[in-house]
Amino acid sequence: MKPIVVTDSTFEAEVLKSPVPVLVDFWAVWCGPCKMIAPVVEELAAEYDGKLKVVKLDVDGNPDTSMKYAIRSIPTLMLFKGGSVAEQIIGAVPKRSLVDKLAPHVA
Repeated sequence: MKPIVVTDSTFEAEVLKSPVPVLVDFWAVWCGPCKMIAPVVEELAAEYDGKLKVVKLDVDGNPDTSMKYAIRSIPTLMLFKGGSVAEQIIGAVPKRSLVDKLAPHVA
């Protein structure tokens, strides 16, 4: 399972109204650390398939959502649960750190 690409127009349906927790990767094409963490995000999408939805949002192409959640540095990963932010992870952190942050929220 690959991460799903979301936009300003699909964010509400895919993320806020999702019945399962959603990990949103806020990223940009020009961002080096975003490229470093991308394979980890893809691994999480595969490992948590069915328990967690993983999506990617390009901050340059989707300024409304990026502004709404005050994304100032990327990559920023946000875990949404029941339509609100449950966790926020800023920067290209090791996979172990991500798994530790996700664990309490994913059944």
